[in-house]
Amino acid sequence: MKPKIKLVQTSDGTNYLVPFILITTLFFLWGFAHSILDVLNKHFQDALSISKTHSALIQAVVYGGYFLMAMPAGEIIRRCGYRTGVVTGLLLYGTGALMFIPGEQIMSFPFFLLSLFIIGCGLTCLETAANPYVTVLGEKESAERRINLAQSFNGLGWICGPLIGGLFIFTANEKESSVAMPYAIIGTLVLLAAILFSRIHLPEIKAEDPAAVARTGTKRSLWSHGNFVFGLIALFFYVAAQTGINSFFINYVTEHGSISPREAALWLSFAGMGLFMAGRMAGSWAMGFIRSERLLACVSIGGILSMSIVMAGLGTVSISAFFFCFLCESIMFPTIFALAIRGVGGHTKRASSYLIMSIVGGAVAPIIMGYIADTVNTATGFIVPLLCFIIIAAYAFYLLRQRRHTDFAG
Repeated sequence: MKPKIKLVQTSDGTNYLVPFILITTLFFLWGFAHSILDVLNKHFQDALSISKTHSALIQAVVYGGYFLMAMPAGEIIRRCGYRTGVVTGLLLYGTGALMFIPGEQIMSFPFFLLSLFIIGCGLTCLETAANPYVTVLGEKESAERRINLAQSFNGLGWICGPLIGGLFIFTANEKESSVAMPYAIIGTLVLLAAILFSRIHLPEIKAEDPAAVARTGTKRSLWSHGNFVFGLIALFFYVAAQTGINSFFINYVTEHGSISPREAALWLSFAGMGLFMAGRMAGSWAMGFIRSERLLACVSIGGILSMSIVMAGLGTVSISAFFFCFLCESIMFPTIFALAIRGVGGHTKRASSYLIMSIVGGAVAPIIMGYIADTVNTATGFIVPLLCFIIIAAYAFYLLRQRRHTDFAG
């Protein structure tokens, strides 16, 4: 009989429930930061009279921050530990958010972009620390389940972002609209969280037993791990797909569904992100029975089918396909991340830095999709996430093939 694997407890009985709960709260914070960008995208198009291509710079600067800050963040964590990485990220995040207060008075798009870039740098530190930390808070066999459960609270942040952003920014009375208020609230909460994390202890956990490393002789190069190299590519394209879909969801449904931006933001919040969160919770449960590689293959095929229907521009049917896609893409990021660092051992922190750098894919897709939307139409732009899901499917099938070879050899 297969022994039961506990989610946040190791085989020697060490329980990591408390650090798991504390770190999981961070997933909510960066989920909120990312999802409110989708409201800003449409708001700045209208308020500042800029094109879709121009407004896509919102995502570009945030995700560009990931690319530039990932290696420094990894170095901070390697030298000073996970807690220092978390506190640094929270301080940068809070500072960038509070900059929206003077930003609303200036109403300068470059100033808003600077604020968002600082937020992006903060989010990089948080994700570089939190994602790998969660995977080692228990047995390695339950890593994918654990990170999917933690990422469920990231999904809660994705619900709250467009909900709060839509209520404050897309108001019936334009004079009551405030882009600063939601950022002032979250910025204050984030700085309070920084104070809390600066005063608590987070155990530093070795990703691999030194004795096990000694038994196997010299450590393999990180780049010799095929699951990591292909996972790095797959994660780049996943973030590109997710960011592109979220960025132009409001544009698409207002053009094809005849509803207001405020209503579209609420649909994105409750329906889209609600399914996104539910999918992560269900995925964490399902991985107790289904191999994560197999589940990843199924949902990536679902994403391909969804985007094909969206591109067809079939009105209500295509909008429904959007919501199915949110359900499909829910488990992709945490599952790819966990599978990519599986077995890299002492390279875990460095591998995490590279994986966080791959989030720069979110800076690329919206600009390409915005250009296609401006020159052709919005629906055609969704060919970008469709191609991304094809690459993710290829990664899943690669892992399944590798697993079959391993099982056969065993």
